[in-house]
Amino acid sequence: METIIRLSATLGIFFIMVGWEFFSPRRSQHLSRKKRWPINLGLAALNLLIMRLSVGGIAYLSAVNASEHQWGLLHSLAVPQWLAVIATLLVLDFAIYCQHIVSHRWPLLWRLHQVHHTDLEFDATTAVRFHPLENIISMLYKVLCIYLLGAEPHAVIAFEIILNGAATFNHSNVRIAPAVDKALRYLLVTPDMHRIHHSSLRAEMDSNYGFSISCWDRLCNTYVAEPEQPQTSLTLGLAAYRQQQQLGFLQLLLLPFKALKR
Repeated sequence: METIIRLSATLGIFFIMVGWEFFSPRRSQHLSRKKRWPINLGLAALNLLIMRLSVGGIAYLSAVNASEHQWGLLHSLAVPQWLAVIATLLVLDFAIYCQHIVSHRWPLLWRLHQVHHTDLEFDATTAVRFHPLENIISMLYKVLCIYLLGAEPHAVIAFEIILNGAATFNHSNVRIAPAVDKALRYLLVTPDMHRIHHSSLRAEMDSNYGFSISCWDRLCNTYVAEPEQPQTSLTLGLAAYRQQQQLGFLQLLLLPFKALKR
């Protein structure tokens, strides 16, 4: 049931954002969807299959197991459920923010994470362009955090839905009025904010690591408000792979095992 709820919410948000991109795009795209979407969505389908056959649903089950055995910080402190829900959502979100930074700075994890940054465009499908090994590592890391925290099980489901939905939203190529974008950024990571993270410039790529709420970047001094280039002409993707235009599906799967380009 947990998987059905997550998948339904993810697909619903995806189709909403794709429709928004079609009717009100932020940028003109130079690479066609016919070239990019089969690769990005193919990775998404492969990840879904692998997760389903391996560690799918383990986050919620781990939270239930921790609750049954009263493991984790929140159970030790005997906090009320409403506070446990809030703490679970905030701590897990900060944990993902920290993981994202480490994925950029530790070469071993960057080998996997670079797959996400080789996309030379930026739209809703970029949100699912991840190497399967990175997804598995990310899930195991979340499980560790869940046990250490003693995360509230229902909040874990909510967090997974929020994380997937927010990632789809902030990777989308949608036009948002500047005043609205500025207001939203006080709480949420907007597409214009996260697009800077996909810049070809290293200083900009190493910023704006948040996936859902924007406060972590502000608090940890990793926030960049505007890129050097205008948003509509910002050069995206890893410079080392731009000449190849578009890496294929198998190339992306093998990329982490090849010589690292920086």
